[in-house]
Amino acid sequence: MARRAASARSFCSWAQRTHIFVGADPSARLASPRVGRTLPSILKVDQARDLLDSLASAAKIADQNHRPIALRDHAMLEVLYATGIRVSELCGLDLNDVDQDRFTLRVLGKGSKERSVPFGRPAARALNSWISEGRSKLAMANSGGALFLGHRGNRVDARVVRTVVTRNSDAVDDSPHMTPHGIRHSAATHVLEGGADLRTVQELLGHATLATTQIYTHVSVERLRSVYEQAHPRA
Repeated sequence: MARRAASARSFCSWAQRTHIFVGADPSARLASPRVGRTLPSILKVDQARDLLDSLASAAKIADQNHRPIALRDHAMLEVLYATGIRVSELCGLDLNDVDQDRFTLRVLGKGSKERSVPFGRPAARALNSWISEGRSKLAMANSGGALFLGHRGNRVDARVVRTVVTRNSDAVDDSPHMTPHGIRHSAATHVLEGGADLRTVQELLGHATLATTQIYTHVSVERLRSVYEQAHPRA
């Protein structure tokens, strides 16, 4: 329907330019249906915990050759889930963006908008292990100040992060197919279900408008029922 409406508007616009139509454009009142937005699959809280625990275990048992990458992968997923940042924002992080005393990240989002995002102690421990034990093993002259590095010492690529997320989440029992965007969505949903208000989640995700956050996150039926019963006078 949207394609047909666009075709009709293009035809009428051409017909007016060539003076085949005279007067009002008959397609001006022709509306296009809005295309529905599909939400990504999300992890359950216990699935997210299993995913991160498995990465932590893999980092502990990895041999010396594989340990730096294992530490990096664990730290990247801990940060993605702890903060809900975009994969591009993760790849763009530098060492001086991490405030380990205040447990915050300085993130450069869309439109070069800067924001501070908090993270918890598990992410802090994973970051500290990566920075102190793993990063130096991969760092080279071309590494600069990049926080997360690839095999060759350059800034980690978004495709690498996607591969790490998908490969490790697929190993979790009953986990849906997961991408970094799905981790972001999972984090936002879990924070919202934990009692955070929508405005806080908007700040966490770096959305320009609250409408985007409302579309981006969803709340479980149980959470809706709980809030309804507490808030509505005739619940």
